[in-house]
Amino acid sequence: MTLAEAGANRPAPTLVSPAMAVEANRARVLQALYDIGPLSRADLARLTGATRATIGTIVLPLLERGLLVEREPAPVAAGGGKPARPLFFSPTSWPIGAVHLRPGRIDTALVSAGGNVLATAQEQFPARTRDAGSVVDAVVRALEAVLPQERDDLVGVGIAVGGMVDSDAGSIVAINLAPGLAGLPLGPLVSERIGLPVFLDLHPRAQALGDRWFGQGRGVPSFASIYTGEAIGVGMVLDGVIHRGPKGSGGEIGHTIVHAGGQQCRCGRRGCWETIATHRWLRSEAGQLGLPAARTMTTGPLARLAAKGHPGADELFERYAYNLALGIANLQQILAPGLFILHGDAVFGGEAFRSAIERNVRAALPPHPGGEPRIAFSELQDRATLLGGAGLVLSHSLQLAV
Repeated sequence: MTLAEAGANRPAPTLVSPAMAVEANRARVLQALYDIGPLSRADLARLTGATRATIGTIVLPLLERGLLVEREPAPVAAGGGKPARPLFFSPTSWPIGAVHLRPGRIDTALVSAGGNVLATAQEQFPARTRDAGSVVDAVVRALEAVLPQERDDLVGVGIAVGGMVDSDAGSIVAINLAPGLAGLPLGPLVSERIGLPVFLDLHPRAQALGDRWFGQGRGVPSFASIYTGEAIGVGMVLDGVIHRGPKGSGGEIGHTIVHAGGQQCRCGRRGCWETIATHRWLRSEAGQLGLPAARTMTTGPLARLAAKGHPGADELFERYAYNLALGIANLQQILAPGLFILHGDAVFGGEAFRSAIERNVRAALPPHPGGEPRIAFSELQDRATLLGGAGLVLSHSLQLAV
């Protein structure tokens, strides 16, 4: 092939237009505010390498549109000078709809671009229903309860689903605990009903976005956000970007095999992590030990029984912590996120449970100069997922890194 032929077959390079450059610069400024918090124009100039005049050009329309506001001037240093006025998101700016769909339950919220939850609503539905249309109706009802009548300022809606999803198509692939929703194009159907853009993703990935922008993951380059309880899922942030996989196929950490030939999972396979580290396993073991209220056992009651010295409770408490640590150690060995933020039921085990998980994770790993992994419990609990649903919309609307 000649040089001329190679040039003829090569795709034409995409040039960055002035408009794209403006959007990219705006995204860098907004990302800095999300990652760090309120910053002055001078701070933003230093962080981005831009001039203060350029920063002024970027933030002025954002102030005029009500996305950003100027806060009270910061205290002046001993050297004097004009006091800086930090910029941050308006408490009521850019309202966004957020949905968390789980088997049998729908939570919705109206969230500002700055992460303030302005209104909430809930709906319930039979988890085993085969009437997928009724679930779409319930999602729309819950959204209508929080969305304002005047919707000119609404940016869109983000939906987090507790099951496998096709994030490109906005559809549900499968939910083991709600099989009637398999194949449901939830995103497009809701968008048509409410007349707004709708973005759909896996629940733990949305949860990770909530952690990244509004929780313990702020400013942390890499971490894992793990949901625990009736199922296990993970949202991975690697070098500032959410890992999704093709069409959103990543994150099904609960169905990685940890015990070849082990118990059968709800997914039909054997030895999944979920078979030894979810409520189903915990309740079965509690029943065999004769613990009180075994059929409804969760981590909080188990922790209280263990603290009181109830026979068998302490041993089960340690085994449950070990089983959760097993999958986390595997994640650390493969991707080394370093920080693991646990949500859901595990949080109610308190500091004793957190430290037991961390101890078992570290014991399962060889020493490495990269440092030991840390286990943290969520400070946002279930709201992290709703905040992350809003983050889905913001990431698409503002072209932020996700």
